[in-house]
Amino acid sequence: MKKLLTLIGLFACLSTLAQSPEALEKIEAAKIALITERLELTPEQAEKFWPIYREFGKQRQEIRRDFDNARKSFDPNKASEEENKKMLEMANQVKERQLKLERAYSDRILKVISTRQLNNLRKAENDFKEMLLRRIRAEQMKRQKQQRNDGRLKDRRN
Repeated sequence: MKKLLTLIGLFACLSTLAQSPEALEKIEAAKIALITERLELTPEQAEKFWPIYREFGKQRQEIRRDFDNARKSFDPNKASEEENKKMLEMANQVKERQLKLERAYSDRILKVISTRQLNNLRKAENDFKEMLLRRIRAEQMKRQKQQRNDGRLKDRRN
């Protein structure tokens, strides 16, 4: 029953997928609820786990943002061979940084939760991403269908 209520809450939160700060907060709250449930965190574990996890998320986001900023101005079709090589090297360095970060935080997190819970964390993160992507696609299809229907109504009126 608890799982059902969590999933219902998750989808209720995801139904407001606008890019507003409130919607993003709801998505984050749904993610926290899902992870907490999947890991079966005790209150003591949760108190220690979430600050580490949030710090890890910020570090991971910073690495991604650095690489995304570098890629924004990069066009592989216009870049020289040397520039393409540099971008490939940068991509490899980003992967190495991500792996190093993951190892460091795994060690810290394992002081708070069990290995089973850590494996469940990775699965829960992936499951959440998949649910979110499915919901986004469904919302996009719904909007496209509505736009087609609106266009047909306009054509009939003319």
